Amino acid sequence: MKTDASTIVEAFENQAAHTPDADAVVTDGDRLTYRDLGSRSDRLAAALHEGGVVRGERVIVLMERSVLLPVALLAVLKVGAVYVPLDAREPMERLALLADDTGAKAAICDPTDVGLVRNLGLTAFDPADSGATAKSAWSVELRSRDLAYLMYTSGSTGRPKGVMIEHRNVVNLVTRPTYCDFDDNDRVLQLAPIAFDAATFEIWGPLLNGGCLVMAPPGQILPDAMGDLLRKHCVTKLWLTAALLHSQVDVDVDALRGVATVLAGGDVLSVPHVRKLREAAPETVLVNGYGPTETTTFACCHRVGADETLADSVPIGRPIQNVRVRVVGEDGDDVAPGSTGELWIGGQGVGRGYWRREDLTAEKFADDDRGPMYRSGDLVRWRPDGLLEYLGRIDGQMKLHGRRIEPGEVEHALVRHSGVRQAAVARRTNHLGDDKLVAWMVLARPGGIDRKDLRRHLTALLPNFMVPAAFVEIDHLPLTSNGKVDRRALTVPDWRERAIYV
Repeated sequence: MKTDASTIVEAFENQAAHTPDADAVVTDGDRLTYRDLGSRSDRLAAALHEGGVVRGERVIVLMERSVLLPVALLAVLKVGAVYVPLDAREPMERLALLADDTGAKAAICDPTDVGLVRNLGLTAFDPADSGATAKSAWSVELRSRDLAYLMYTSGSTGRPKGVMIEHRNVVNLVTRPTYCDFDDNDRVLQLAPIAFDAATFEIWGPLLNGGCLVMAPPGQILPDAMGDLLRKHCVTKLWLTAALLHSQVDVDVDALRGVATVLAGGDVLSVPHVRKLREAAPETVLVNGYGPTETTTFACCHRVGADETLADSVPIGRPIQNVRVRVVGEDGDDVAPGSTGELWIGGQGVGRGYWRREDLTAEKFADDDRGPMYRSGDLVRWRPDGLLEYLGRIDGQMKLHGRRIEPGEVEHALVRHSGVRQAAVARRTNHLGDDKLVAWMVLARPGGIDRKDLRRHLTALLPNFMVPAAFVEIDHLPLTSNGKVDRRALTVPDWRERAIYV
């Protein structure tokens, strides 16, 4: 069912009225119909209201994958609030920093995390036991420009930044998309962590189009178990980071044969892996998706053709529906086709900016004569065939396994250790062909450093994906002519040397 809704809640309620008895959410052992999901989210919204949550307030969501996760997200939106998805496995210090930054007073969590939530000074709500009743459908009056969620990404100064995404941004992402087709027969696997914006597509794509949201079991799903999960639930659409896709193709490419559409992104796709997938699963449509968190999951996409000639790279394609892009030179003007420039993104997918960071918003969001545009920091060029090709980053920001990492945040954590005087981090490919995060350290004193203590220090400050895999001790950091750290000159680790690991 295709409707012209302006908010996530309106789009869901239209769909629930149309197919109330269809499966909305399923897991290995549970299911909710659209009617069930609507009524349970109504009750939780009533409980949030009774608990003092008001319109515009931020509500943290700390939950594993289950049928109750979309209940929680819908309930927050129905009360007019803004959900903030966080990972309960992140260090307590980081969670406390983010909770303080949001100004949140409440959190929805699994029973196992009630103590964590209370330690953060928040009121805990259990989506399985709202303790409230809603006599009818619950929803305040919402507008398309109301905030739907805040999603935190790595910050270059050591301070994470919250991206503000509005209802209209999400509705645009999944309403009559040009990058794939949605209908009520779709079954979409929810695999990404909820604090990663791929979950936006995975959750709202099916639920706002009459499909079924298949929640993967909590925890990591290994490639050798993926096939059984996909076949059991007849999954038709699957989103994987580039790294996960590469791993799945290497371990069990046949698992993807029954999936109608596989979407991948978060990093550069490997041409050999794409070729192997096309050969093994010729009926599967592969979509290379590109988009920063600031532009709501996807800004550009490319459907890889069955007979498409792939040379050195897979293009990121063209803007999706209601999105416009520019390729801009250092002078602020558009560059000629074929020339390299920074990708600026405008249109309905662009979020409001950064929460409580007016300075950073002004720096990264620019206005042209057609409205606000996000300055991505990504270098691209228009190919002769009219497709965009990704060429790398302007600054030092990197992506590893689909997750954005600001080197400055990791370096800031490193130098907080008493044994580290200076530090630099960068991505390197090891002898097995895997991308790893490496730290180069100038020690504060001779005689080495307690590596296990250093790892404990970092895991207390950073999420696991930001903790370096290898640590290299050096006498000084190489510098460029303008005095900045020359990351390209950092020595390549000896991957077979056990001393670099902890």
